[in-house]
Amino acid sequence: LTKGSIVLIALIIVYSAGSGAGFYIMKGYMDTIPKSLDEAAYLDGCTKWQVFWKIIVPICKPMIVFQAITGFLGPWLDFVMVKTVVRDNKENYTVAYGLMEMLTKKYLPDWYAAFAAGAVCISIPIVILFIIMQRFYEESMSGSVKG
Repeated sequence: LTKGSIVLIALIIVYSAGSGAGFYIMKGYMDTIPKSLDEAAYLDGCTKWQVFWKIIVPICKPMIVFQAITGFLGPWLDFVMVKTVVRDNKENYTVAYGLMEMLTKKYLPDWYAAFAAGAVCISIPIVILFIIMQRFYEESMSGSVKG
């Protein structure tokens, strides 16, 4: 399992298998949406598709953003699974494991500044993703169903 593209396929399968928890989290969130919103939309003449896209999806934006952020951060910062599957194939290291390899006793005195710079570079995509999605994450159901 440590040769060629088989490693990438193994990691993709492992990360995809772990995404099932996101469905349960999303289902739990969607179960809290009142049915009266759907019924009111049907009374106003909306189809099921319009109810989904114009009512349900905007209400679920915070949870969709949460799923996007956690779905990105999991593989981006994974350490344990990569160490197990990839082993010595340095081409397939994740950024977290690659940075950890820089901190071995052999390289620590020479690579400490490069490690710090790498840590900052790794955090840039995470910060950009959070800044872009922050406005969606802060939205909630305010203004839909009262009392």
